Amino acid sequence: MRLDKYLKVSRLVKRRTVANELCDAKHVEVNGKVARASYEVKAGDVLVLSIGARKTRARVLSVAEYATKESAAAMFEILE
Repeated sequence: MRLDKYLKVSRLVKRRTVANELCDAKHVEVNGKVARASYEVKAGDVLVLSIGARKTRARVLSVAEYATKESAAAMFEILE
C-alpha cells in the first residue's frame, strides 16, 4: 500500500491530500530515510511524521486496504 494511503487509512493523518503534502515537503521518514508518497509500506517499517513542532514515531503492525475507527488503531503502535 502507498504511504499516503496508509497514513490516511490508519488515521495517523486526517486526509490523503494532507499526507501527500507532508511527503512532498519531506516531513515523513520511513526507517530513517525521507520517503515519497509512493513508497510501499510493509509491516515492521518505522514511520516518523514531523507535523509542525511535533514528531510522531510509529511502527507499522499491519497493512489493510480499509479500516474502521477501532481497527485503525491496531495498524500501528506509537513509539516514545
